[in-house]
Amino acid sequence: MLNQLTIRNYVLVDQLDITFDAGLTGITGESGAGKSILLGALGLLMGDRAKADSVRPGADKADISAEFALRPESVLHQRLTADELIDAEDEYCLVRRVVTTEGRSRAFINNVPVTLGYLKDASEHLVDIQDQNQHQRLTDRHVQRDMLDEFAESKALAAQVAELWHSWRHSVQEIQRLQQLIATQEDRKTLLSYQLEEFAALDVAQGELATLEAEHKRLAQAQTILGQLSQVQNSLEQLDDVRQATKIIESIDDRHTALEAGVETLNSALALIDDAVRDLRHYEDQVVVDPQALADTQARLEQIYDLARKHKIQPERLSEHAEALQAEFDAIASDRSTLESLTEAEQKQREAYVAKGKKLSSARRKSAKAFTAAVDQHIHALGIKEGRMSVEFHDTESEFGLEQIEFYVQTNKRFEPGPLNRIASGGEQTRINLAIQIVAAQRSDLPCLILDEADVGVGGTTADTVGRILRGLAEHTQVICVTHAPQVAARSHNHMSVTKQGAQTQITPLSEEQRVEELARMLAGADVTSKTRDYATTLLSEASDIT
Repeated sequence: MLNQLTIRNYVLVDQLDITFDAGLTGITGESGAGKSILLGALGLLMGDRAKADSVRPGADKADISAEFALRPESVLHQRLTADELIDAEDEYCLVRRVVTTEGRSRAFINNVPVTLGYLKDASEHLVDIQDQNQHQRLTDRHVQRDMLDEFAESKALAAQVAELWHSWRHSVQEIQRLQQLIATQEDRKTLLSYQLEEFAALDVAQGELATLEAEHKRLAQAQTILGQLSQVQNSLEQLDDVRQATKIIESIDDRHTALEAGVETLNSALALIDDAVRDLRHYEDQVVVDPQALADTQARLEQIYDLARKHKIQPERLSEHAEALQAEFDAIASDRSTLESLTEAEQKQREAYVAKGKKLSSARRKSAKAFTAAVDQHIHALGIKEGRMSVEFHDTESEFGLEQIEFYVQTNKRFEPGPLNRIASGGEQTRINLAIQIVAAQRSDLPCLILDEADVGVGGTTADTVGRILRGLAEHTQVICVTHAPQVAARSHNHMSVTKQGAQTQITPLSEEQRVEELARMLAGADVTSKTRDYATTLLSEASDIT
C-alpha cells in the first residue's frame, strides 16, 4: 500500500508530505484547490510523460517520491529482489521521479536509477489510478483475464498453461529451424552433386593443364618452328671449313700445351654441334603441323578455362577445388532422426497444452457466471438499473490459454452489449469498474486503488451506496478516493482536505471536528448552518456504525 508521498516543487506545491493509512481515505476540497496535483504527482511515479510545466515556477526541478509497503510473496517483491533493488527481507520500497525544467526526467527505485519502462511495469503492481477518462487497468483484456483467473482461483493453472505453451512453441520453432536447415543442406548437396558431375565429366588429370598449354603453344607455331629449325640446321651443317681447319691443326707436329688445348676445344665444339644437330632433328620430329590436333587441344583448354571461370578460381586450382567440393559433399549429413524425434515430442507437448488449456477454460467459464452475477448486483446498486456484464470467450490459442477473454457490458436493454470502453459513458465506466473491482477484491490482492470522483453524476442514496462499496473494498485493499460526495467522504476511514493558501496547495488530515465542518461545507456550500452541521454529524455517526 501507499504509506508516504513527498512532493517538492511540483506545479503549485513547494513542499508537501502526506502520510496515508490503510482503509478508505477520502480527499475533498473546493473546485480549483488542487486535488488534481495528487493524481498528477502519482501519475509521474507511474511513468506518465514528464512535462516542463510540472516544475514549480522559480525551481530548477520537481522531485516526487513515494514509499510503498510490499507483500513478500508478491510478484513485484520477487522481481525487485531478483533485480537486486531490494533485499529479500525488505517490506518497503521507495519510488522516485525527478523532472527538470527542460522536461527531462530520471526515475529511481530505492535510489537506484531505472528506466521509465521499468518504472511503469513496477508501478502497475503498486498503484491503480482510475478517473473518468483514464481506465488504466480494467479495459485491458490481460487485466480482465487475470481478474477472472483470480476469481476462479486458477492462477496456478494459468501459469502451467503458459509454461506448456512456451515449451510447445519452442519445439515448433526448433522444428522449423531444422526443416529449413535440412532443406538448405539438401539444396546444397544437390548443387554440389551437379558440380562434381561437371568435374568428373571433364576429368582433369593432375598436371594436364600445363601439358595442354605447352602442346597448344607448340602446335600453334609449328610452321614457324619448322622453318626456323631448317634454317638453323642448314647453318650447323655447313662446318666443313672448320672440320678441315681442325685436321690441319692436328697435323702440326708439336706437343705444345696451347696447341693441344686448342685442338681439344675444336674437337669438343664439333662434337657438341653434332649432338645439337641430332637433338634438333629429334625435336623436329615432334613438331608437326596438325590443325585437327590444334583444334582439339584448344577445345580441351576452353573447357577447362570455362569451368574455372564458372567457379571463379584459377585454372590450375581445378583439381584442388574439386577435392574441396567432394569433401564438403561428404560432410553434409541430412540426418532426419533428430527432426523426427522432435516432431514426436512437439505433438505430445501440444496435446499436454491443449489438455491443460481445456481444464483452464472450464474453470474460467464456470466461474464467469458467478463473477458476472456478483458484478451485476453492484452495478444495479450503483444506479445502473439495466446494467449487465458478461464475459465473452473468443477461441484462439496463446500462452494465456485457448481463448481470449473480454468483458462486455450493457447499460440499456435496447442496445447490444459491447466492450466497456465503447459502450458506457465516463460516469458509467467508473461505476462499472468499481463494481468489478469490489468483486475481484474478494479473492485477489489489488494494488493501491486511487479513484478520482468515482461518485461523479450520482447523489443521495446512490452516493451512499458508492461510499458503502468503497468502504467494503477498503477491507481488502487501500482505497484513496477524491470525491465531491459528502456521503462517500463520511464513509472514509481517513479524511483529508485540499486547500489553497495563496499560490500554495496543501493537503492535510482532518480531525473529527474538522470533518464535520468539511462535510457541512460539501452539503451546503458557503452557507453552513447548524442544521448542515447536524446532518454532517449524522452522516459520520452512521458511517461509524458500519462494521
